[in-house]
Amino acid sequence: MKRSTERLLTSHAGSLPRPDDLGTLLAAKDAGEPYDGAAFAARVRAAVHEVVRKQIECGIDIVNDGELSKINFTSYARERLGGVTQRKREPGQPSFKIWSRDEAEFPEYFAAINLGVEYAVCSGPLKYIGHEAVQSDIGNLQAALAGVTPAEAFITAVAPGTIEHWLENEYYGDEESYLAAIADAMREEYTAIVKAGFILQIDDPDLGDAWQIHPELDVRAYRRFAELRIDVLNHALHGLPPERVRFHMCWGSYHGPHKYDIPLEEIVDLVLKVNAQCYSIEASNPRHEHEWRVWERVKLPEGKILMPGVVGHASDFVEHPQLVAERLNKYARLVGRENVVAGTDCGLGTRVGHQRIAWAKFEAMAEGANIANRELWPA
Repeated sequence: MKRSTERLLTSHAGSLPRPDDLGTLLAAKDAGEPYDGAAFAARVRAAVHEVVRKQIECGIDIVNDGELSKINFTSYARERLGGVTQRKREPGQPSFKIWSRDEAEFPEYFAAINLGVEYAVCSGPLKYIGHEAVQSDIGNLQAALAGVTPAEAFITAVAPGTIEHWLENEYYGDEESYLAAIADAMREEYTAIVKAGFILQIDDPDLGDAWQIHPELDVRAYRRFAELRIDVLNHALHGLPPERVRFHMCWGSYHGPHKYDIPLEEIVDLVLKVNAQCYSIEASNPRHEHEWRVWERVKLPEGKILMPGVVGHASDFVEHPQLVAERLNKYARLVGRENVVAGTDCGLGTRVGHQRIAWAKFEAMAEGANIANRELWPA
């Protein structure tokens, strides 16, 4: 990956605003409704072309396809795995929740959240069947990059440990063999992205929010739980150059109290075990912004890059560029300016109130990086 050798580079966590008409097509496709496949493919390609240029216009150095071919980061993986069945949820049937610890204290807040009527299960041996889909993603981004020169480009893919939570296991005899099967299947997608010359971003929000999913675990037990899933991810990444991989983790992107998120200091050593060069970590929202101090006590390993979220999805407030600069300066002082890339807490695409707000946040991030550059690289 490129480093911030002359100025702070800027990037983001992945999801970007999608055109309304494309959103309608994605919803129909996800619901299994009839849709025009050729029209969908053409619209995605055109939208990726537009969104790459919009990122560059807003001052983003390390760009992606905006995840515009995917309705969300979980259901896309179900489409690319064989051995998966959709089921109807029966009334009263329990479901995992990424806010379970918070819900115990704030039940009224979460009572109105609709978990949907369908869920996915692993009903047979898992295999990767998404070859055509990932090659389409690769081709769309390659075409969109023609005529522009961002610093780098990346494509996202979800981690085995996060897929596990959204895909109930009814086939494998134990969690180790189930996780290994997910990893072996998804490795084909990871490899295709890297072989195409792009940076692979592994998305693993459930590394943080599985603490909420499993309120029965204490910290020691949770660390064992998380370490197994990191080992499985590293198995899936085996043989891929770490300098072509970046890792994104957060505490779930839902709007809510987040009072019981596990602190970063309890799991940061596990995060750093992932075989990636860059770590994208949620860092600007009111529950986690103070955790920049973790890096006063934890040394970023040699050669690694930290991409803290300096603008976020938790509020429709557009961060002031001076605040962005202050956040970046804190991290640069702690881990070295060349080891910092400006990022976002999570993907902003569908998580702020309006598309224009997301782009305004990117503009603020780029302006804030420029302010920080004047202090970090004085003339």
